[in-house]
Amino acid sequence: MNSETFVEALRQYVLNAAVDDAIANLKRPPGRGMSANERLCSEWYNALSSDDADKVRQAAFAAAHGALFGVLAVLDGSRTIDDENGTFELTYTAKERVLLNDPDAIGLHELLNATDR
Repeated sequence: MNSETFVEALRQYVLNAAVDDAIANLKRPPGRGMSANERLCSEWYNALSSDDADKVRQAAFAAAHGALFGVLAVLDGSRTIDDENGTFELTYTAKERVLLNDPDAIGLHELLNATDR
C-alpha cells in the first residue's frame, strides 16, 4: 500500500460508506427504539423529492469529506492539534514498512482533494 491506495481506500471504506450509512439511517433508522428526532428526520427525508434527497446526499458528502480532510491534514502536519508542534508518522506495515504521510511527498489531504474533483 502507498499513499494513493491508502487515500482511495479511505474514500471507499470511510467517506463513501459514511454517506451511504447516513442516508440509509435517514431512510430507515435502525433498531426498535427509534427516538422522536430520528422518526421526524426519517419522515422528512422520505417525503423529499428525488432532487432534494440528492441535495441531502451532497450535503452529507461535504460534511464527511470535510471531516476526513481535516484528519488527513492533521496527519500531514498542515493542521495542528497541539501546542508542541509534534508530528505524526503514519506507517503501513506488511512485507515492508511504508511511510504514508511522507513530509517530502504530496500530502494525504491533497491526494483526497486531487481525486475528488
